[in-house]
Amino acid sequence: MKLIVSCLVCLALAGCGGYRPLYGTASDGTDVTTTLSAIGVPEQRSRTGQLVRNELLSGLGTGGVSSYELRLTVAEGIGGVSSTPSTVVYRKRFNLSVHYELVQLSSGKTINSGTSFSNVSYDAIREPVADLQAADNARVKATTQVGQDMRLRLAAFMATRKS
Repeated sequence: MKLIVSCLVCLALAGCGGYRPLYGTASDGTDVTTTLSAIGVPEQRSRTGQLVRNELLSGLGTGGVSSYELRLTVAEGIGGVSSTPSTVVYRKRFNLSVHYELVQLSSGKTINSGTSFSNVSYDAIREPVADLQAADNARVKATTQVGQDMRLRLAAFMATRKS
């Protein structure tokens, strides 16, 4: 019985020959990290857009000549989640949605696009400074989540892309 199980495990592992780590080096010598560093992200008009851009620049490791441009469209809002009449604490949610388009600069064509979003809840207690700080903390957390999600999506796209 052990011999049969061992043979089955060996056969299953033999089928994993095409596996390669996301950030590993391909057989042609290219790697995702180098490709990601060739993505430029233009400056954004809003504070939230700039926070997303900063997270992307930090994660992509940009530097040098850009072969791609990542164009962002940022939409944000704050909505109420719940409140209890007997308390002064209100639960709010910061909603962030970023649509992106990856444009290859040599051809001007969009080669990848998508939308990433995040919803971060926070408490508003009717204290102006504390409420502003809580909202800003929610914004920073949402932009971090969206930036990391977009970096992972771009890495997966670049790893499977045929040049």
